[in-house]
Amino acid sequence: MTPQQIPVLTPDVPAPRSYTNAAEAVGRLIELYETAIAFLCDQFRHTLAHGPEGHRVRAFYPEIRITTTSFAQIDSRLSYGHVAEPGVHAATITRPDLFRNYLTQQIKLLLDNHNVPVTIRASETPIPVHFAVSSETDLTVPQEGATAFTLRDIFDVPDLSTTNDDIVNGMHAHDENSVGPLAPFTAQRIDYSLARLSHYTATAPEHFQNHVLFTNYQFYVTEFEAYAREVLADPNSGYSSFVSTGNVEIIAPDAPIPTVDKQPQMPTYHLKRPDGSGITLVNIGVGPSNAKTATDHIAVLRPHAWVMVGHCAGLRNSQSLGDFVLAHAYLREDHVLDDDLPVWVPIPALAEVQIALEQAVADVTDLKGYDLKRVMRTGTVATIDNRNWELREHTGPVQRLSQSRAIALDMESATIAANGYRFRVPYGTLLCVSDKPLHGELKLPGMASDFYKTQVARHLMIGIRAMETLREMPLERLHSRKLRSFDETAFL
Repeated sequence: MTPQQIPVLTPDVPAPRSYTNAAEAVGRLIELYETAIAFLCDQFRHTLAHGPEGHRVRAFYPEIRITTTSFAQIDSRLSYGHVAEPGVHAATITRPDLFRNYLTQQIKLLLDNHNVPVTIRASETPIPVHFAVSSETDLTVPQEGATAFTLRDIFDVPDLSTTNDDIVNGMHAHDENSVGPLAPFTAQRIDYSLARLSHYTATAPEHFQNHVLFTNYQFYVTEFEAYAREVLADPNSGYSSFVSTGNVEIIAPDAPIPTVDKQPQMPTYHLKRPDGSGITLVNIGVGPSNAKTATDHIAVLRPHAWVMVGHCAGLRNSQSLGDFVLAHAYLREDHVLDDDLPVWVPIPALAEVQIALEQAVADVTDLKGYDLKRVMRTGTVATIDNRNWELREHTGPVQRLSQSRAIALDMESATIAANGYRFRVPYGTLLCVSDKPLHGELKLPGMASDFYKTQVARHLMIGIRAMETLREMPLERLHSRKLRSFDETAFL
């Protein structure tokens, strides 16, 4: 019997249904997804216990599809919520329970802008068994060769052809049926990142908030927990809980947080609000590779903003340790995104984020206008992939830094900004000068001044204040048209 002749066992696939109500459409997505996952988990348990029974087992992701026959007359100020041209557009969906609010918002905009129903149905994309059983505590997929049967002969496994970034990279071609993408990521791509997030951060995707701060300095974690306890003690703060490594969640401000035996690669903490508009802090450590890894996977959660609040080398003699740097341009020498986003692509500063960061610095430092220049400079931030760049012969690197007008150098900021640009996630950078290697102040023990220590304590609070400002901003204003290309997906 050839592979094509092997019978395939699938759950009953219901007929497609059309909806003009976004909440009802999302309810149907959840129903189809949960049915498919329950079927795969049951069949996987049965196969592990009793072995294969002469058939393949397969279930499919649900799909949302819209068919339009005319160009929509939409509000041109809005950068999303509509398809670019008439035709068929579709997206496979995973975890609709996790993305309920996002899906409801995006589908409602489609319905309002195009005045045609959306169709919810089972797609033709199989759900890999690895992703289907990921939430089941009693199930794990054995490695190849650990079972008496070949896994991929019975169940579907991840498929790179539907797990890559061809849509967000602008490389996606319509399929043979001329169906265009409706969302920036496929269901398999999202499932892959949800699994990676749990692995790298040791917290579940459900805890991530819509506003994300990245740092490369452990001190900020301590400050973040202290701030979380402070606002949890205030019933009017709007924050409901704090989640630490290992999914430890506290509601009371004085509740203990046990230490974990092994820290994850990127320890992550969540100051939550019931509607997801809280703040997540990710300690990505040092280097552009970590920065890319974190943003590659957090992007599928469609956050409303992410900002880097880390340490950097000051490049100007007029700077002091502890000064702030607000990036308005980036010199990209990190190299990790060169294949996805060529270095000739400009990474623009986003006015909304820049204003929020500058205002936050003013509020926290009590400095206004021209006096703000005492502690903060705006300029180009260079990001490099060589932590010990100071040890190289200086003629070449220093000349490039000078020609770029760079005022600071780090190993993460341009990567985070470039991936924000690539994934259409509003981004920004506010750094704190921790050393001045071109001027004899190396990052060595005992170099920190009292001013530097004071500024570091303020730095995280500035990032939090900026995020709280962005939280109050209408989404249509925050999600800038500068992040959208000629032919965009309707979903953010």
